[in-house]
Amino acid sequence: MIGRNAEGFIKLNGMVNIDVNGNTAIFEVQGLDKLWSFKSRLEIPVNHIRTAYQDPNCTMEWLNSFRLMGTSLPNIFRAGTFYQQGDLVFWDVHNIQNAIVIELDHEHFAKLIIEVADPVSAINLLNYAINHSDNTT
Repeated sequence: MIGRNAEGFIKLNGMVNIDVNGNTAIFEVQGLDKLWSFKSRLEIPVNHIRTAYQDPNCTMEWLNSFRLMGTSLPNIFRAGTFYQQGDLVFWDVHNIQNAIVIELDHEHFAKLIIEVADPVSAINLLNYAINHSDNTT
C-alpha cells in the first residue's frame, strides 16, 4: 500500500516497507523478519541505488548462495546476509513473486532482494527517486 506518512514522505508498506525521505531510501524490515535477518532497517542514499526491478530468474535454492548471517529454508523463506556470485546480498523474501532486486553502488551490500506488498509500485517509487535525486550528496 502506498501513501504518505505524517511528515509527508512517500511510504510503501509490505514485508519490507520503503520510505523515500528526500535523498534517502529507508527499508524497514517488518515483524519477525527483523529477528531472522538480523536487520531492522537499512538507510541507503538514493544516489547509491542503481536500479530496482523484478528478476524472473530470482530463486531461493540451496546452492545459489552462502548464508553468512540470517535464516534460509530453500524455496520457502530467506532473510539476512548472503554471499552470492561474489557479492554480499541482503535478502528478506517469503514469496518470490513479490520480490524486487535493488542494485547498489558504494554500499556494504551489492544488492537488496526484498519482498514488498506491491512490486510494481515499489520499483516505480525507487526508480522515480533515482531519476529525480540530487546527485551532489
